[in-house]
Amino acid sequence: MPSGSKLWVLMYRNAKGIQRKLSFGAYPVVTLEKARARRDEAKALLKDGIDPFDHAKAKKAHKQESEAHTFAKVAAELLAKKRREGKASNTIGKREWLYGLAGDSFGKRPIADITPPEVLKVLQAVEVTGRLETARRMRSSIGEVFRFAVATGRATNDPTFALRGALAKPQVKHRAAILEPARFGELLRAIDAFQGQPETVSALKLMALIFQRPGELRQAQWREFDLEKGVWSIPAARMKMRREHRVALPRQAVAILRELHAITGRGELVFPGIVSTNKPISQNTLNIALRRMGFGKDEMTAHGFRAGGVPGRGVARL
Repeated sequence: MPSGSKLWVLMYRNAKGIQRKLSFGAYPVVTLEKARARRDEAKALLKDGIDPFDHAKAKKAHKQESEAHTFAKVAAELLAKKRREGKASNTIGKREWLYGLAGDSFGKRPIADITPPEVLKVLQAVEVTGRLETARRMRSSIGEVFRFAVATGRATNDPTFALRGALAKPQVKHRAAILEPARFGELLRAIDAFQGQPETVSALKLMALIFQRPGELRQAQWREFDLEKGVWSIPAARMKMRREHRVALPRQAVAILRELHAITGRGELVFPGIVSTNKPISQNTLNIALRRMGFGKDEMTAHGFRAGGVPGRGVARL
């Protein structure tokens, strides 16, 4: 019944014999029906040996703690973890951008309360602009935040798991590449005869021999090579899978690198740019060289050296 201050209250003694008063809210905001339901819940707790007052206090504290663990807070913690692990700054920057896109919609929401439809709505807002690959990566990045929250006890599930198949699949964009053996032979001869910068020519020759991603090769540093053993150790920070990668160099590649070392060996970069020796040549530089040799953008690209299908092409990996 309401007390003098018009509150619904329950007077009881807990298991230790201590008398306590539990309030269920003000009358008439809280109806008699609701007050009785809360009273029955409290009596059920007492029957199980649980103090309703302590239970209500713990429940309130848990709610406050849950509300403090927002998506933005957990995402920031995950980014800090990635920085401690030495992830590449480019990787961190992309994650910050993707988390920011999600954070505009539910960044301040308790992460445990965010539902699959909420996440899907954010992803679809990106999808309708035509950025299908961005939406796909965003789903993956958001899911990583939720899994981190689950691992640290601040969420019980990853809502992005339920969204598999909910987004349109981006079309695979194949890079132009020469796969016909005779035409590929023409390309190799054109590179060998090309009168460009030594760094550019050497990079193209090596692309045809060891097939690494253009970015991995262009940013190579001399300290990564053991020319005596014929091994190139690419650090994890530059690899797509973030694991160190060792490439066995054929004797032709070693010979190219030895010649280039006489030109650029005094610096850190194997393929320094013309404007600044502290920055490597760009992928555009390699593509422009291909155009000057007569190979159009629809026929061959720097990334196209990684394409398979040409007989006799292969690379040993350690």
